[in-house]
This record gives sequence, C-alpha cells and structure tokens, in this order.
Amino acid sequence: MEVILKEDVLSLGHRGDVVKVADGYGRNYLLPQKLAIEATSGNKAVIEQMKAAALRRSATEKAGAEEQKAALEALDLEFTRKAGDNEHLFGSVTTSDIAAAIEAKGITVDRRKVVLGEPLKSVGEFHVPIKLHREVTAHVKVLVKAEKSETEAAAATEEVAAE
Repeated sequence: MEVILKEDVLSLGHRGDVVKVADGYGRNYLLPQKLAIEATSGNKAVIEQMKAAALRRSATEKAGAEEQKAALEALDLEFTRKAGDNEHLFGSVTTSDIAAAIEAKGITVDRRKVVLGEPLKSVGEFHVPIKLHREVTAHVKVLVKAEKSETEAAAATEEVAAE
C-alpha cells in the first residue's frame, strides 16, 4: 500500500513523502491516526500543494520549537523513587512520568517526543533528549533520587534530636 505522510513518522519518512508500507500498518495505524492518507491519483496531485504548505508550516513550527527548547532546557526535573541498596530503583521513571512533570511546570509536551531508550531504573542525574522538531532537540536535566526508608528517616531525626 502506498501512502502520503501527513506528519513525520520515525523510521518511515517525513511529511509529504510517498512511502510504501504494509497494508495492515497503513490501514490500522497510519490512516486512523491521521498520520497519512492513501496515495491515490487525486491525492498525488494535491501533494505538491501539501509540500509547499508543509514548508511554510515547518518554518513556523521550527521557530516555535526553538522557543520551547529554551524553556525546556531551563527546567530541572526531580523524581524520588524507592530504591534498593545498590541504588537500583524498584520502579522506574518513564517517558510518561517525564512528560507529566514537564506539564506540571506549564509546558505541554507529548510523551512520544521524549526520547528515552528504556526507562530510568537507577539513581542519578540524566540528560533526556526531547525531539520537538525534525531539526530541534532539547535536553532536559532529570535527577532521580532515592526515597528515604522509614528506618533512615527515624535515624536522621534521632541524630538531630541528640544534637
């Protein structure tokens, strides 16, 4: 099946490209998600107009992404999770967690734009890339801390009381 991409699709192509995909992928994912339209002769004629409009739209989106990048790179996100003895988290910090924390700070980011190979499963400081535009990627500082256990918290309060 040939489709015309309406949006950039990772590892498939960019907006306006005509690509050949499996029938099921096109029919069950790309078309319902409105990421592509079927490449008919009528749609192919429209593609030139779409490409010109896409170039104009891409320029404005890139400018907006540059502004959003500046705001995102100023953020420091902090997560506190339960961790074991070797600072390995019992849970993890996922793209959804990061996107929700960014939204709590007042910036809207789709969780699919957060590029995280696998969830963060250890304590430490990480720089997580967020792909805002084809040419614009912001890096957000994420600090994952271990949650103090009840025994550690009790020991800390005893030390303070003893002083």
